[in-house]
Amino acid sequence: MNTVSSSRRRFLLGLAAAATLTPMLRPGQAAAADVPHLAESDASAKALGYVENAAKLDAAKEATFKKGSHCAGCALYQAAQATGGYAPCAAFPGKAVNANGWCRAYAAKA
Repeated sequence: MNTVSSSRRRFLLGLAAAATLTPMLRPGQAAAADVPHLAESDASAKALGYVENAAKLDAAKEATFKKGSHCAGCALYQAAQATGGYAPCAAFPGKAVNANGWCRAYAAKA
């Protein structure tokens, strides 16, 4: 084996190891129990039209709302940290949103 292939292989193995270990080295993401729940009266919640219960949302007032969409089905909802029906949300840093809620940042999970 030539030195270029050997160096490349070592580099790629190191890169794979770093990608695997990096999440373990970061401080843990806060669980929903560790962060305050987002209130509908919060300025950022108002800006994105957040509601605690998507079933009660007036779809006529929210053009981007699709029936059946809610925070638990959103890619921004951090379900792995969910506690008691609430989880942190990437759209609202430092706040936990209701799994049954909805906002204009909604992005369906792939």
